[in-house]
Amino acid sequence: MGGVMDKQIAVAVFWGVLAASVPAMAQSPSLTIAVDHPTAKVSSTLYGLMTEEINYSYDGGIYAELVRDRVIGHGFGALSHWNMVARGNSQVHISVDESTGPSAALTRSIKVSVTDATDAAPAGLQNDGYWGIAVRPYSVYSGSFWAKTDSDGVPVTVSLENDATGVVAATAKVTGLTSSWKEYTYTLRTGNVPVSKNNHLILTVSRPATVWFNLVALFPPTYHDRVHGNRIDIMEKLAAMHPQFLRLPGGNYLEGDHISERFDWKKTIGPWVDRPTHPSPWHYQSSDGMGLLEFLEWCEDLKIQPVLAVYAGYSLMHEHVEPGPELEPYVQGALDEIEYVTGGPDTKWGAQRAQDGHAAPFPLHYVEIGNEDEFDRSGSYDGRFAQFYRAIKQRYPDLQLIATTPVKSVTPDVLDEHFYMPAEQSFAEAHHYDDHSRNGPKIFVGEWATREGDPTPDLEAALGDAAWMTGLERNSDLIIMASYAPLFVNVNPGGMQWATDLIGYDALTSYGSPSYWAQVMFGANVGTEVVEADLANAPSRVYASVTRDDAHHKLFIKVVNATSDAQPLGIDLEGAGRVAGSAKLTTLSAKTPNATNSITDPRAVVPVEQQIAITGPRFTQKFAPYSINVLTVNY
Repeated sequence: MGGVMDKQIAVAVFWGVLAASVPAMAQSPSLTIAVDHPTAKVSSTLYGLMTEEINYSYDGGIYAELVRDRVIGHGFGALSHWNMVARGNSQVHISVDESTGPSAALTRSIKVSVTDATDAAPAGLQNDGYWGIAVRPYSVYSGSFWAKTDSDGVPVTVSLENDATGVVAATAKVTGLTSSWKEYTYTLRTGNVPVSKNNHLILTVSRPATVWFNLVALFPPTYHDRVHGNRIDIMEKLAAMHPQFLRLPGGNYLEGDHISERFDWKKTIGPWVDRPTHPSPWHYQSSDGMGLLEFLEWCEDLKIQPVLAVYAGYSLMHEHVEPGPELEPYVQGALDEIEYVTGGPDTKWGAQRAQDGHAAPFPLHYVEIGNEDEFDRSGSYDGRFAQFYRAIKQRYPDLQLIATTPVKSVTPDVLDEHFYMPAEQSFAEAHHYDDHSRNGPKIFVGEWATREGDPTPDLEAALGDAAWMTGLERNSDLIIMASYAPLFVNVNPGGMQWATDLIGYDALTSYGSPSYWAQVMFGANVGTEVVEADLANAPSRVYASVTRDDAHHKLFIKVVNATSDAQPLGIDLEGAGRVAGSAKLTTLSAKTPNATNSITDPRAVVPVEQQIAITGPRFTQKFAPYSINVLTVNY
């Protein structure tokens, strides 16, 4: 017996060692989807827009104004974009006049002293725009300026002229100038001229005179033909993202470097001539043409809701207002601002909005109190937030109030969290919210981006973004809103203060980065419910999220393959019942993760759609290397 037992033990040990020394047979990657088992509602406001005045986002960006420094500034560089024009033997001198301006808000002007000029040799000044002025054929440009003169009746000729060829694309004559400040309008109509961006705006007179100018403006055709509205091409790109909200007026732009340089909304409404302008924290002057009402009309044009950020008593150079009586005027300012947005014509600020040209109130559900107040070293935000919270809730109990950092004094409805990450961190953080507590405030991921690529993201960044978004989507019972930042960048030299940015543009054209296209793909295929999905045996750089739109019997399967190899994935649609025989596969991919788009090659990386055959609720789909995919299945 002993010998037999010894042999049995030896055999068992042998097979045990052999089993331990031979790797287990690898199991195939799979995605098992419980189509009939929704786990959460998808937030109806999940994807939106965050914007601020950075990288020439408003002036020189989405705001369609073509004239740079239309309001004459002061000090060194005030005339950087204004130069004299002297044809033939004409004589002219231009300077800033600090003693006269068209209003109490705009107290200076540009003085144009012409001592010699004729019809054949006019003189005046020109503006070079934001790295040029775009001209297109058969287009109508609407302009205006404030002016006065010491020579009543002197006519001003306005024209658009090409920098390279000298060809005049359009011209108009403005008459009736007097010795008193007055606003004048003009229209420039182009004919069969070539498309170009290297143009400048010229204002000249043809006889000796002194003319003072300010608020010289020129607008091309705008989105939805809104007067003084936004650039068509950029707004169309935003619309394609299917956003649900716009966080306004911006982050650091809300606070300003100093309290006196905050976004003081009351100074951004009404006629331009009553808007004094103010410095952006990114070191250029904001025209405030994009004022509070223009932000709200931006939302209206895209049929989205505003997320209104109100100044909460902290500015970037560590200036703050103590809670209590000192803060009270700022709290009242926020209440007035909310009334301007939502009030009827029977309210003080609702009546002001109607006087400014918009009779109907705007919808408002979310108000953010401050921005990134974790940087306030005074520790005053807890008290400041509580003071705003109680005052706003007392008057507007249904508004959802957003805190910019955790507070203890009161419980905010929503907490704003920001993430700027390299791609590796974006991949690692894709499951950041999977086990997050559901007992606290809802989460607004108000600023986030994978920061790789300059000036706009490359495909590697887009892959990181998409991996991160699968996590936002899986947890959209908690994440009620999310917005990429920054949204815009002017790609001309000197136009960027921060990389990486979603949409790039120059004076003439714009383009979406690979990350932009990832946003388009996710935003267009959101669904209404998250469904249970188990991704198993997949490589570490493969990510997935699944939602459904049960009313339309559509399933949205998002798969991110950030590896260098094609990845087959066995997909099992449990509980789907009958599925359509084909599905739509939208793929964003390239041969390398460094591939990107640019102003000269705007469509190097763009989504491609194809129909694929589906054999039933169980099938295998191969996903390309370095790819972001949305598979839409009808069930």
